Amino acid sequence: MIFGAIDLDQAEGAVLAHAAKLADGRLPKGHVLGREDIIRLKSAGFSNVIAVRVEPDDLMEDDAAAQLADAIPRDHLRFSEAATGRVNLYAAANGLFVSDKVVVDRFNRIDPAITLACLADHVPVRAGDMVATIKIIPLAVSRQKVEAARRILEEATAFEVKPFQPRAVTLVATELPSLKVSVMDKTERLLAQRLSLSGSRIVGEIRVPHRMEAVAAAIGQALAKPAADAPAMIVVFGASAMTDFSDVIPEAIRQAGGRVEHAGMPVDPGNLLVLGWIGEVPVLGAPGCARSPKENGFDWILNRILAGECPTAQDITGLGVGGLLMEIPTRPQPRDLTGDEAQRFAIAIVVLAAGKASRMGDDGRHKLLAEFGGKPLVRLSAETAIAAGIGRTIVVTGHRADEIAACLDGLDLTLAHNPDFAGGMASSLTTGLSTPGVADADGVLVMLADMPGVTSADLRSLAQAFRGAGGRAIVRAVSNGKRGNPVILPRATYDALMKLEGDVGARHIVETCGLAVIDVDIGEAAHLDVDTPEAVIAAGGVLKG
Repeated sequence: MIFGAIDLDQAEGAVLAHAAKLADGRLPKGHVLGREDIIRLKSAGFSNVIAVRVEPDDLMEDDAAAQLADAIPRDHLRFSEAATGRVNLYAAANGLFVSDKVVVDRFNRIDPAITLACLADHVPVRAGDMVATIKIIPLAVSRQKVEAARRILEEATAFEVKPFQPRAVTLVATELPSLKVSVMDKTERLLAQRLSLSGSRIVGEIRVPHRMEAVAAAIGQALAKPAADAPAMIVVFGASAMTDFSDVIPEAIRQAGGRVEHAGMPVDPGNLLVLGWIGEVPVLGAPGCARSPKENGFDWILNRILAGECPTAQDITGLGVGGLLMEIPTRPQPRDLTGDEAQRFAIAIVVLAAGKASRMGDDGRHKLLAEFGGKPLVRLSAETAIAAGIGRTIVVTGHRADEIAACLDGLDLTLAHNPDFAGGMASSLTTGLSTPGVADADGVLVMLADMPGVTSADLRSLAQAFRGAGGRAIVRAVSNGKRGNPVILPRATYDALMKLEGDVGARHIVETCGLAVIDVDIGEAAHLDVDTPEAVIAAGGVLKG
């Protein structure tokens, strides 16, 4: 291939390297110049063009990309037509994308003109997700180089999609007085969500005391009732974390007649996972972090099993590089910050003002319109947030949004309307976090608009603790050791926040995410919210419409 400026008198049959704009249209990049094209170019004042002269041993970019794509097995993959030197590959089934870095690297080192990019190894994908792309960079490439790259794809599997195989899953959950039933219920729902991509389902849940004999008996009970339509799997959630390789869950697997393939893993969060087998039935002892929707080591092993793999101790111990999924700081202590250091970690304030105020009765009065010191409560709360001076303020509206917005007229803030406010607090949290720019902040301070006792100084104290912890801890307001509001949630929690549903806040995420929690005592203001007419009056407010 010869690239460069070509005189128009010599350009017939050349391939344009750059588009040429003409008065009556344009000639696109990659266009093969004919006699009429040259006449049009001369009429437009061109004397030469930047183009490629293709030699006999060259392949044009689309032909080269198509030939390389043809060397990849079609199993569970869909291919685009070659265009502009590119073929995109898509998953044709829900499954696990598995790649071989050695093979991909060999391919990419044949020639800089030939490239293959794909997802990371062992990533879950949905049908239709793009998983890889072949791109020929120049307009033409040596046929010999293409053939060399093609041989690599024919001789070894660079990547594949392993379809998920549905499993019939029995959940065994142990109980201790310290573990709330509501947490166990949420655990079951989160596991069901994790299984949904594979078409797997929970066929039963067995709750037993946190004792080895009880867990072993529950495993035996699950094995005695196999599902007819899918192979079995058992997932054990312990009420207490594993502290020894002979602890309750690994020992229960052995007692039930199984073997423990491996206990512990170099993935954080996920260190305390247990993998065992009873015959062909996998038994997963889930680490505590699997009670959170955030990705952790449990997902990595679960997905491999659902894709038909049988992870070994060798596989698990090889997960350390890339296994640090989030930094877990030691419990930090707040410290004084000044100057530029105080602004290093950006905080956005999200004021939740979307609720229906259902406890205010049927006479149409709204707690956020009640006046405190002559101001509507929602305006008082917004002014408190703005005056703190720690970051931009977003107010999420929903019920009676127009009236709430009118109360905020003239303030330096952003309104974010939540059309699904009736569904509960979770949708308001996600609305606030979805406001442009908020997710770029290092932390989000979530403030309830119906807490008249919270001051700007309180918010600054929370922000100081968050920045003193390097922006990596959860900071919450307390009173006499009892948790309350507001709370600052760091960026590491955002993915989990975006998955919340229903009338729930971030409490479960705070308790299960593994991040350090710093409590800042702001007095009774941390608990003073005004949900009823009586509470409004007791707090010094005046009821309005």
